[in-house]
Formats: sequence, structure tokens, C-alpha cells
Amino acid sequence: MNEQVIHKLKVLAESAKYDVSCASSGTSRRNIKGGLGNTVSGWGICHSFSEDGRCISLLKIMLTNYCIYDCAYCINRISNDIPRATLSVSELVELTIEFYRRNYIEGLFLSSGVVRNPDYTMERLVRVAKDLREVHRFNGYIHLKSIPGASEELVREAGRYADRLSVNLEIPTEENLKRLAPEKDHRSVYQPMRYIQQGILESSEERKKYRYAPRFAPAGQSTQMIVGATSETDKDILNVSSSLYQHPTMKRVYYSGYISVNTYDKRLPALKQPPLVRENRLYQADWLLRYYQFKVDELVNDDVPDLDLEIDPKLSWALRHPEFFPVNINTADYEVLLRVPGIGTRSAKLIVASRRFSRIGFYELKKMGAVIKKAQYFITCNELPEKTIHELGSTTVRKLLLPKPKKVIDERQLTLDFSE
Repeated sequence: MNEQVIHKLKVLAESAKYDVSCASSGTSRRNIKGGLGNTVSGWGICHSFSEDGRCISLLKIMLTNYCIYDCAYCINRISNDIPRATLSVSELVELTIEFYRRNYIEGLFLSSGVVRNPDYTMERLVRVAKDLREVHRFNGYIHLKSIPGASEELVREAGRYADRLSVNLEIPTEENLKRLAPEKDHRSVYQPMRYIQQGILESSEERKKYRYAPRFAPAGQSTQMIVGATSETDKDILNVSSSLYQHPTMKRVYYSGYISVNTYDKRLPALKQPPLVRENRLYQADWLLRYYQFKVDELVNDDVPDLDLEIDPKLSWALRHPEFFPVNINTADYEVLLRVPGIGTRSAKLIVASRRFSRIGFYELKKMGAVIKKAQYFITCNELPEKTIHELGSTTVRKLLLPKPKKVIDERQLTLDFSE
């Protein structure tokens, strides 16, 4: 790699860091004779760990950070005076292959600013994936960002080479999207989502008839919404997520706390730091929607439109519904156990499987991974709890479970250490 390519790499990797929708597994692609690498199944996130303990790493980069759009929330907007760079298709392919051979990465996460028009940009993204697969016989993981407004032919071609495709929704409501990004609309985002969904479902049906039929985006699709840049409540955001999850091919909705990168734009809120706690609560609520059989209106509604920032959504729901508790661990159904704070899907399955052989107490619950500190106020088991939510009341339980505030030490005062 020459100095010019290294400079481009630094600029484009920096520009790509704000996109968080980069799941880095979820599919299996075996190596073939004469090929390069493979993709091991399991779920993970860029620069994090998968379920089986593997560290996942992707080359997360943009093809170019030039863009014809002037989105208020984007660092790469056309009106910003920032370092710009563009990698050619061959340069990006060579980078990916060299990084993979040196064991720096396990795959590629590729996005791009929009140059000329969506189809021109999308065609170049597809060429990168196509060259990796067909010329270099690369079997590692590839995640492509589909460009909003791209044609159906290009999106379908991208699905033949990529493991996952994603189209970012960015702003949850059309009204606020138009206010911050006048050149965009939700129709241009939802249309390629439908193309991806159709391609995946058609591929699934075809593979039922023909075992070796080519796969289309086998890891599904994902999207991302920005949190805190506009006035949407958590209820608005979760309603959008819930509707997206109704489609079988939508694997993940990502939430990105707004980072104030364009402070001069008065349409944006002046945030000193990203709303990371709110982002975390949305991920927790999203998990409850996907795996714990909760509905949006159970977590947030017209009376409580935003999630509680002090406690997690599941505990918040439990404190608002004391009539649901206490739950008898030795007799309750799996679906009921999932509603108990401190009990997850794995713990609930172990409880249901284990109680056929013996009655379960607090010791057994702890061994199964349940968080007794939370669960003790909401359950009864082989040992009677000292006090449940009914004896203590929701307010008292909330105080007991709130994180203890860190003691603030006034550095202007002298302190004596008698520990010795």
C-alpha cells in the first residue's frame, strides 16, 4: 500500500465510524478449494465478541465521503469543509484482501456517500462485492449499505454477493426527515427494503426446491435510526421498530445516539454529549420486543411516552404492574417467567427444565444465572421471600434497586487515612 492509499484509508475509516449498523455475522459461508477465507456462523458486532467468544473485526470503511446531499445531521454533508477522499474499486478490493490475509479483519462493512446519483454509487458498491467474490473468490463476511433510491436491479445484484444488506432509516418520522434532509424521503428508504425482503424470500423458496440454489443476503437486513436529533419520543421510535420487525427479513434495528457534529446548524439540538443512556434503554426495550414477548404499548404509551432513564424497561414495567406479581417459580409458565426482572431467556428455560426434577430455591436460581438482587421482590419459590413488592410497595423497591450514587469527595478538604 502506498502513502496515498493509506491517507484515503484514514479519511474514509474516520468518516464511516458514525454508522453503527454493522453486525458482523449471522451467516455461514464455507471456504472452497482455491478460495480465500470463510464466514463462521454466530452473531457479533464490529470490534466486539460473538456468542461463541470470538472477537469479530471488520474493515469498516466508506467508498467515498463525497456526497451530493446536505443532511443536517451528517458529518459528510456537502456543505461541510472536511478532508475528502475516494477509493477506486480496485484499491478497496486490494485493501480488503491484504487485510484479510494478514488476519487484521474477518470481513468488510462498506458504505458510501452518494455521488452523481444513487444508481451510480450503488453500481460501484456492487462491483467491489462482485470482484471480491468472483475474481478473488473471497468467502469472508460482506455487509453492504444499500443506497436509498437505488434501482431494484442493483439491489438484487448486491444481494447475490453480500451476506447482509442494510438501508438506514436515519430519522423515524417523515416530517422530521424532510426538515433535516430535504432531498430525502422515507419512500426511497422503504423501497429498497422491500426489494431486499422480496429477494430473501424468493431465495428461501428456491432453496427448498433446489439445494444448491444461490443465496440472497443470507444474514438478512438491518437499519439504523438516530436518537436525540429530533423530537420523536421513545414511543414513536419503538413503534417504527416494531413495524419493521413484522417483516421476517429484518434482523436488527440499531439506535445511534446523536453526536453533535454540525453545531452551526440551528435545526439541530445543542447537545454536549450523545444521549447514551437513552440509546441503551432503547436497545433494552428492543430486546424485550424481540425475545421477551413484550408489546410497545406495555413499555411506553401516551401517558409514559419515554423510557425511564434510571432503571431498565423491564423493571419499570414490573413496578407499574405489581398486580402481576409475585410469580411462583415452580409453577409459572415460561412466558410468565420472562416478565420477572432479573430472569432472562436462558434462566427461564433452565427453570422450566429443572423444576421437573426438584423444587427450585434461591440458591438454584442463582446457579441458573438469575439476578437474585432484582428477582427476589417479584417471586416466590421453595424458600419464602422476606418481602415482595406487595409488602414493600413499588416506590420502596425502586429505591432499593436504583444504583447507589457515587460519593463526591471535595478535593479542597483534607482527608486522613486510618486504614493502617
